[in-house]
Amino acid sequence: MEKITSLAKRKGFVFQSSEIYGGLSGAWDYGPYGIELKNRIQRFWWKEMIQLHDNIVGLDAAILMHPRVWEASGHVENFTDPLVDCKKCKARFRADQIPEDKLQKHECPECGGELTDTRKFNLMFKTHIGPVENDSGLIYLRPETAQGIYVNYKNIIQSNRMKIPFGIAQVGKAFRNEIVTKNFIFRTCEFEQMEMQYFVKPGEDEKAFEYWKNERWNYYKKLGIRMEKLRWHQHGKDELAHYAKDAYDIEYEFPMGWKELEGVHNRSNYDLSRHQEYSGKDMQYIDQDNGNERYIPYIIETSAGLTRQLLMVLCDAYEEEKVADNGNEDDWRTVLHFHPLLAPVTVAVLPLMKKDGLAELALDIR
Repeated sequence: MEKITSLAKRKGFVFQSSEIYGGLSGAWDYGPYGIELKNRIQRFWWKEMIQLHDNIVGLDAAILMHPRVWEASGHVENFTDPLVDCKKCKARFRADQIPEDKLQKHECPECGGELTDTRKFNLMFKTHIGPVENDSGLIYLRPETAQGIYVNYKNIIQSNRMKIPFGIAQVGKAFRNEIVTKNFIFRTCEFEQMEMQYFVKPGEDEKAFEYWKNERWNYYKKLGIRMEKLRWHQHGKDELAHYAKDAYDIEYEFPMGWKELEGVHNRSNYDLSRHQEYSGKDMQYIDQDNGNERYIPYIIETSAGLTRQLLMVLCDAYEEEKVADNGNEDDWRTVLHFHPLLAPVTVAVLPLMKKDGLAELALDIR
């Protein structure tokens, strides 16, 4: 990962945020090539998810939402990681990422000091709206983009005359106060999600779940990602989120090992049922094609991290090759084999001389 990080900075893909002040952990800026690559990934995802599906529409929901949204979604109560501190070196760790033998002995993995008891740490960033900082103005930076879709689900049905099954997709920033940020841009406090929520009739959810698993797997084939670097991981009962009926992750073999790239989840009707309960608004769908049958739809979610996909593309494209077999062992160069769909630069016209009007001709060709 050190080589990828170094290359990303040298070539203008990714810079450490606020670097002249020593940087800010978990925050990164995207340079000229980085933003081009990120935008190309986003545009390709948008085309695959929305423009090629007649029954999927887009949305751009606000980052700031009513705090009751996060109570209804379960984030206030359940969106936590287990936290422990070292009493000696003051380092903080996720308890579920400490080796079991050290955790049982309350032993710090860094210095061997004593660890505190495990406690829950909520990952949502808090802020305040209005001129006074008190509980009445407490709001959160959204930890996921999905809830903005759920609270607008009835608006989109009414405004766009959507019929089940249909989907709503969006790309946007989310924020999580991670206990530990690491592995370059893989796990950060500020990141971008590309999510699609697909609303189906109860009983048809498993068929839709398999359909979207297949669609999302083929997406990476189209990007030219090496398929031997990808695999499925099904969540066990102890891994399932509080809202999930079933969940699969597409994992990529990064330099630090196999890690989650994208999730495909059967969220059942949990989210819409909770928002109906907490808001007092009817979230049922009226199925006019089936005798005005009423039901709360099940939701199949595809959730991908845009910046994780950028990291995947960099890792997958990276190669060190020998320039020529001239006996010089140090004569190597780094090559990035980007798929033409994603390459930040598609074609470059580079005249070797400035004279004889070649530079002007190159501009005309552009």
